[in-house]
Amino acid sequence: MPGLATLAELVRAPAALTVPGDTTAGGAVNPGLALSSVCLYWAGMALNDYADRDLDAEERPERPIPSGRVRPGQALGIAAGLTGAGLALAAGAGGRRALGVASGLAAVVWAYDLALKDTAAGPLAMAAARGLDVLLGGTARAAGGGTQDGAGTALLTAGAVAAHTYGVTALSRGEVTGGSAARSATALAATAVATGLAAVHVHRSAANPSQNTGANTGAKAGGTTRAVARRAAGFGLTAAYAGLVGGAQIAAARRPDAARTRAAVGQSILGLLPLQAALTAGRGRLVVAAALVAAHPLARRLSRKVSPT
Repeated sequence: MPGLATLAELVRAPAALTVPGDTTAGGAVNPGLALSSVCLYWAGMALNDYADRDLDAEERPERPIPSGRVRPGQALGIAAGLTGAGLALAAGAGGRRALGVASGLAAVVWAYDLALKDTAAGPLAMAAARGLDVLLGGTARAAGGGTQDGAGTALLTAGAVAAHTYGVTALSRGEVTGGSAARSATALAATAVATGLAAVHVHRSAANPSQNTGANTGAKAGGTTRAVARRAAGFGLTAAYAGLVGGAQIAAARRPDAARTRAAVGQSILGLLPLQAALTAGRGRLVVAAALVAAHPLARRLSRKVSPT
């Protein structure tokens, strides 16, 4: 059996810090759903290395499978086990509705890794996976007797994360061979779309606090103060996301060699945290948003030991 350090490398363990924020952006503060998302993310990473084992033998021989530290069958078994664990956790935390969304998410993950990754549909499939992960968070509200998000809120939150993911996935295709003007333009456009959707979400949520799980419709003065705080935090975090991710992608566009492109992809992966924090702050969950912000420097430090890409 591979050691813990090797397993952490196989599943890109530190990058999992960017995963629980999907469910909080979707409206849930539910440990079971967060763990479900992490398991499905790790399953996708292990399955990715299983599917890419021949390519990695040429381009990334240091990875666990081509280096001989993990056998292909072990990676496939780990992916299957983590998928099963993720589905079980979703069912336990959110019932049938959560299990349905998690099953769709798992199906997209497996389809991406085994069939779609190198096709034109690859970035779209990856975007769909992260969008479904956000929608998984919304299932906790219905399971808890609350109301589900309206179509507009769900579209804004899931759409922002999906747009970000689409751009990062498109950019990642140049990690080994180098970037291109088309990939950089796609990534920057996707980041702009994600920024716009997040800003609209923050604006709408602050204007209609009763529609969000973190809302409190008490005294009018208190409600106004909370709305101002939500706007300030949400818009500030949205701007931080745009600057962090957009800046890295612009640097890669100016010098599109493989090393700069790979660095931009890594920063963009971790840059999902401030976007999730902005979406979560828009829902009024400022403490949870602050925790996501605090996770970013930790994720950066860990990424120096285990690459998120």
